[in-house]
Amino acid sequence: MTKTASPSTELFQAFEAVPDLYLILSPDFTMLTASKPYLKAALTSLDKIQGRNVFEVFPDNPDFPSAKSTSNLRHSLEWTLLHKQPHKMALQRYDIPMTGAPGRFEERYWSTINTPVLNAEGKVAYIILKTEDITERVLTEQKEEKHRKQLEQLYGEQEKTKIALDSARGQAMLERMKLHNLFMQAPAMICIFEGPQHVFKHVNPPYQQLVGDRPLLGKPIAEAMPELAGQPIFALLDKVYQTGEVFHAHEMKVQLDHHNSGSLGHNYYNFIYQPVRNLEGEIYGIMVFAYEVTAQVESRQEVEKREKAQQALNKELQEANQRIQAANAELSHTQRALQKLNQELEQRVADRTRELELSKAAVETQRNLLHTIFMNAPTPFVMLNGPEQIFQLVNPSFQQIFPGREIVGKPLLEALPELADTPLPGILDEVYNSGKTFEGREYPLMLARHEGAPLEEIYFDFTYQAHRDEQSNIVGVLVFAHDVSAQVKARQVVEQSANQLKLITDALPVLIGYLDKEEKYCFTNKAYEKWFPMKAEELIGRPVREIVGDTAYQGVKQYIDRALAGERLDFESRMPYREDFVKYIRTSYVPDVKEGEVVGFYTLVSDITEQVEGRLKIEDREKDAQALTKKLATTNEELTTANEQLVRTNIDLDNFIYTASHDLKAPIYNIEGLVNILLEAISPEVLATEELDRVKDMIEGSISRFKRTIEHLTEVIKLQKENNQETVEVLLQEVINDVALDLAPQLEAAGAQLNVAVDASPAIRFSQKNLRSVVYNLLSNAIKYSSPDRRPEISISSYTEGRYVVLEVKDNGLGMSKTGRQKLFSMFGRLHDHVEGSGIGLYMVKKIVENAEGHIEVESEADMGSTFRVYFKS
Repeated sequence: MTKTASPSTELFQAFEAVPDLYLILSPDFTMLTASKPYLKAALTSLDKIQGRNVFEVFPDNPDFPSAKSTSNLRHSLEWTLLHKQPHKMALQRYDIPMTGAPGRFEERYWSTINTPVLNAEGKVAYIILKTEDITERVLTEQKEEKHRKQLEQLYGEQEKTKIALDSARGQAMLERMKLHNLFMQAPAMICIFEGPQHVFKHVNPPYQQLVGDRPLLGKPIAEAMPELAGQPIFALLDKVYQTGEVFHAHEMKVQLDHHNSGSLGHNYYNFIYQPVRNLEGEIYGIMVFAYEVTAQVESRQEVEKREKAQQALNKELQEANQRIQAANAELSHTQRALQKLNQELEQRVADRTRELELSKAAVETQRNLLHTIFMNAPTPFVMLNGPEQIFQLVNPSFQQIFPGREIVGKPLLEALPELADTPLPGILDEVYNSGKTFEGREYPLMLARHEGAPLEEIYFDFTYQAHRDEQSNIVGVLVFAHDVSAQVKARQVVEQSANQLKLITDALPVLIGYLDKEEKYCFTNKAYEKWFPMKAEELIGRPVREIVGDTAYQGVKQYIDRALAGERLDFESRMPYREDFVKYIRTSYVPDVKEGEVVGFYTLVSDITEQVEGRLKIEDREKDAQALTKKLATTNEELTTANEQLVRTNIDLDNFIYTASHDLKAPIYNIEGLVNILLEAISPEVLATEELDRVKDMIEGSISRFKRTIEHLTEVIKLQKENNQETVEVLLQEVINDVALDLAPQLEAAGAQLNVAVDASPAIRFSQKNLRSVVYNLLSNAIKYSSPDRRPEISISSYTEGRYVVLEVKDNGLGMSKTGRQKLFSMFGRLHDHVEGSGIGLYMVKKIVENAEGHIEVESEADMGSTFRVYFKS
């Protein structure tokens, strides 16, 4: 069995302080903590039991093995673990080891209920054992029985009449115990108050379930249920106690904290406040009989049908209380008569004979009363008899569920054959054979309400309890059932709508929430998780002040108060939630008004931090701009003058270079012609000499280089003039294919392998002519500067980086050192002289790219290759 974590220290302290007898166990029956009254009753202390197994600390009394104390307790605990439901044990003898006397036990009797506590995964986290020490009551009854036997021996045959009377008294006591059991097992909520402070004296389980595990017994109602303050309950109880008048409430709205969570429910109840009097006729308490009618209120037609039955039930209950008081008075009279037995024996025999007849009549009356109560109760009730599960008793409320079917006197599966394939017959057999109570909640069944009608899905809340005779033998099963189909289907519709609404709100960037009158979150969407370090569901039930912090809370407190007063608000505010987390928000508060009362309000919060901060920055910049206006005006004038002068200088420089290159062309061509004439004048024999041939080659090389330099100067001027060429959308793939065709002879001659991967590249807005020049220069350089030691491999690819489209050309050629990379893009800068070139190509590529607001980068290592990356602005 898996161990679970123990409750927190705070929970320990809470259980130790409760006035009732409580013991908390882990699923392996280890004792975790206990209330102080329990420790006192068990003759032990917390340090002696904590962390130990309950059966180790409290073993069986070896002198009384027939009690089967540990076996019965273990069976109940294991049932609770298996079914995850509370289990009430029968009256149990469980002797307690005596302190300071090893091996000796003190006789004890207990009434116990074991309740499981489930964790978030639905597994039993621990078990709460609530018990009541009834030793004194049991021992008193045993002494009375012993005294009865002594009297029988003392008076012999003359006491037969007395014995018959005592038997009648015992029968009456048995009937009272049956009535008490019915009181504890009744599906209605029943309790008894004592005294003017209305202290809880008796509470049956359905009434206890109103407030969950909150202790009630021994506490005034004002202390046990403080949320009733301001409601009419306290005043009604005071009036009944003071006047003795019975109070009947019909569909009264009562707000209770059902789960001790701080959240009040809004349910409707029918209830009776009946004064309870002693033998002298004085009022000493109030009896409450109540049941929830929320569903009936929501369905008025059903309520009206049940009102007549409720009135009859109230009348019968009042008469039953009067009969019970009469029976108590008769029993008290019998006790007084027993005290005078020795002096008035003959008269007492006659009186006892008469009292015996009265007691028998009272018993029969009580039986008839119980039958009448159950037949007129609004709660559907069935009594199944024997292992065949025959419908012995069916009250009208149950028959209304199946108005068109005859079920009385028939076995279960004959009356309702559609149950054959369901687990219910097996569950009823288990209850009949074991005596264990079974409870079902919202159990779906396919049944026909009329004979031969189509099956429909009906949801039930039901309880199966063993029905025992006077000797505690199981003779059948009692069934308490409620048709909750309307509630379940209505809730399913609401839940579906709520889920759809939550999906919608969670998808919105706006913080959407709902706060109740206590300023606690009842709903939050996913957007809250981005602002606060917790899950949205963890905010539920927590005050807004705790979540947003005191400083931020004070900023919106006035708006919260106005919203709870019924005012719809729209406002903006600065919210310093944390030191490092400040937000500007635009907020709407929409009150939730129900029946003329504000019960809470919806809150919609939008983040406008960026807008506000942007506006503030703009305001600051406007102030700075005003201060700089005069300075900028002066600076603009100076820049305008300088720019005009620079433009004139650039025009003069361009004109000079263009003129120089143009004027130098004629002399160089003249020199070239004169050299050719000179060479033609020299005889072939002279030209054939090695030295003259070398000089001839040097002259021709110099002239060729001079001509290329003049041409490149012209291209630079043209580049400057073409800086503002019109841009169009150009596809890289098309430009690369065109350049590759032009360079096909060089690629083939070098044996180069060209890999192109630019299919996914977006179009580039660029001058088509300039883009072709960039690609041509990079690709031709990769071929030109290939390594003679390996086959040239050139890769061209592209990708997007931020706002740029990047063209990457990678080769495995000669590469360059860090020093070479520094002068790579300078005009006429050359790193390798063994190949033809002017050093102007990469300079022009750089200028073309930079003029279009891009840039070029290079990574290279000597004898390893180079990678050029050109960044085109997208």
